[in-house]
Amino acid sequence: VVMAPGGAGGGYDATARLPFEAMAADGIFSDGATFTNKGGAGGTIGLTEFAGANQGNDNAVMSMGVIMVGGILLNSSAVTLDDVTPLVRLTNDTGVIAVAPDSSIQSIDDLVAAMKADVGAVSISGGSAGGVDHIVMALLAKEIGLDPSKINYIPYDSGAESVTAVGGGAVMVAVSGVSEFKPMADAGRIKIIAVTSEGRVDGIDAPSLTEAGLPIVVGNWRGIVGAPGMSDAGKAMWLDRFTKMHDGQAWKDILAKQGWEDAFLAGDDFVAFLGTEKERTAAVLKDLGLIQ
Repeated sequence: VVMAPGGAGGGYDATARLPFEAMAADGIFSDGATFTNKGGAGGTIGLTEFAGANQGNDNAVMSMGVIMVGGILLNSSAVTLDDVTPLVRLTNDTGVIAVAPDSSIQSIDDLVAAMKADVGAVSISGGSAGGVDHIVMALLAKEIGLDPSKINYIPYDSGAESVTAVGGGAVMVAVSGVSEFKPMADAGRIKIIAVTSEGRVDGIDAPSLTEAGLPIVVGNWRGIVGAPGMSDAGKAMWLDRFTKMHDGQAWKDILAKQGWEDAFLAGDDFVAFLGTEKERTAAVLKDLGLIQ
């Protein structure tokens, strides 16, 4: 049983299905799997259903990611990631900050100066309120001494809509992931002025925020968790499968095709990472006034 807590064709759906394609191709796991999609409320509807139906089931896993970490807080979900068994972080999509090619803002320094001059005058488009794009700009505001709740953030349903808004001058700045924005930048529709990874990203001529003196690293990462109460043997079995998959060629090909960064973290390392992400996300959402 594999739950994707998002709609068909989305990021959670791909994170649920493609690892099983890779495992089948490399002969690691070929017993077949049943996939279920259940989107809504930042992934918490799927999480609640998954946790409720699969107590102690060693053969049930679910895709998830940073959006769910925030979704749990924003929706005051009764079921949280403490109720499931973290297995692996698989991929990451580095954030990018972009402007129209002819914008008065041509660099990250220009953006900082404009925000400091009048934070409300700088309109910013991105994904859902409290999501990873919003968090990038909240951390940036805080880093330069501004109140994150004062940023002029306008959520859009998709990166494509965001690009249209920034290209047409409806907003000044757009935030999304590399996989979504790099093709648009390559086509000359937007100009990327910064990336949210620690260092630079291949093929993008823009500094990281860290390089620009703003030590902020944020990514739209995704991974897999197991059922609540999964046995130690069940957990070891899945960690072995995912580790073998990560080392195999089929997964490398999928990463390249999807434009995903390899962000593999397994077992206890992933649990520790998840703990820090929960703390940081809660702090930012409080700063934004989105949670108490």
